[in-house]
Amino acid sequence: MSETIGKVVLDDTCYSGEDLYSEGKVEEELLSIAQNCDGEKDYNAVIAEKKSWSVLYHFSHVRHNLLSWIPFTRKDKILEIGSGCGALTGALAAKAGSVTCIELSRQRSLVNAWRNREFDNIRIMLGAFEEAEKQLDEQYDYITLIGVLEYAASYTDKKDPYAYMLRTAARHLAPGGKIVIAIENRLGLKYWAGCAEDHVGRLFEGLEGYPQTPERGVRTFSKTELEQLFERAGNFHPVFYYPYPDYKLPFYIYSDRYLPRKGELKMNLNNHDWGRAVLFDESRVFDSLIDNGLFPQFSNSFLIFLEQKD
Repeated sequence: MSETIGKVVLDDTCYSGEDLYSEGKVEEELLSIAQNCDGEKDYNAVIAEKKSWSVLYHFSHVRHNLLSWIPFTRKDKILEIGSGCGALTGALAAKAGSVTCIELSRQRSLVNAWRNREFDNIRIMLGAFEEAEKQLDEQYDYITLIGVLEYAASYTDKKDPYAYMLRTAARHLAPGGKIVIAIENRLGLKYWAGCAEDHVGRLFEGLEGYPQTPERGVRTFSKTELEQLFERAGNFHPVFYYPYPDYKLPFYIYSDRYLPRKGELKMNLNNHDWGRAVLFDESRVFDSLIDNGLFPQFSNSFLIFLEQKD
């Protein structure tokens, strides 16, 4: 079965009838905002009025900085796994030929459809990735996992669920296609400096290896751990980028070809989703890390492009 909101198609063929992931009542507010706002100016006004992390996170145009620099073309087909409320879907649809979304939550998909209702190249498939991917009948030039890979163990009982998810996604890549991942670095400097782990809200939880988090709960990874995962998953070649301050609200995207210079990293005190301690001057410590060639290991987040080796 399918329905349309504006020009967006929602396909519920694989939907279980229950949203398996939700932020609760705030999602009703997000849907109302999407239904009643028209464009970036309206969203910015609502963000200023609400002063809410959820509203900022889901509707800020700053989210687009993560992917807007990528040279998508009208020839490209994109698969967005875990599209959520569509914070990036519209930015993708504005440049690509088509965007196919897979999303567990019907409520979030409604937010996505309403905010992007003017696009005729978006299809949203409701349901779990393991089920929905069986219905895919195309190959994709880009497959995105933005804030998604860390939840892989929560939705499958497969051994090594993170490698399994990457291998499964890779089956749907067109020749020369790329998987694009955004994920927190569990050894990111902000966590040493006093920011709570993003997903569970506990200080030092990621740094200590998630001792209080269930085995099948959320997990983020260090740069070394990710490199090992990509090799294990299928001989992938990764190219790392370093969103700053993080991938959620990025103002700069650094790379191994252009790393930050001393004195550049000054936007460190904002931590919108959880409270934080301030244990040291992050800017000074970043300068020390830069001096010692260690910034990539302590970047707060990663943006990674994966291609399979020949």
